[in-house]
Amino acid sequence: MSEFLDFLRHQFAYVALGEFKPGKFKEAEELFEKAVATYATGFKGAYLLQLPNTDKGIAIIFWESVEEMAANQTEAYQAILKHMTPLFAKIPDTDVYEIVSEIKPKGA
Repeated sequence: MSEFLDFLRHQFAYVALGEFKPGKFKEAEELFEKAVATYATGFKGAYLLQLPNTDKGIAIIFWESVEEMAANQTEAYQAILKHMTPLFAKIPDTDVYEIVSEIKPKGA
């Protein structure tokens, strides 16, 4: 029964769409990796996508729950975010999405 209840429980994805100041994407990428390294309980993985030949990107961070996502906003994470903020050309658009469907390749 618990496996069925786990199946019904959805995960969440924090999504940020942003643009960095010219030439700042690489520095932001390094800070993103440091920030993600601070995550613990409930963290399920992360992606940082870059639109080729631009300073535009999308960060997607997967969480077991919104509560666990909030619990990972540690002092260390906040300090890294403070260094990243001035690199943005403008404030990124952010949202939290509920993952309602996952399709994996056959055999995966």
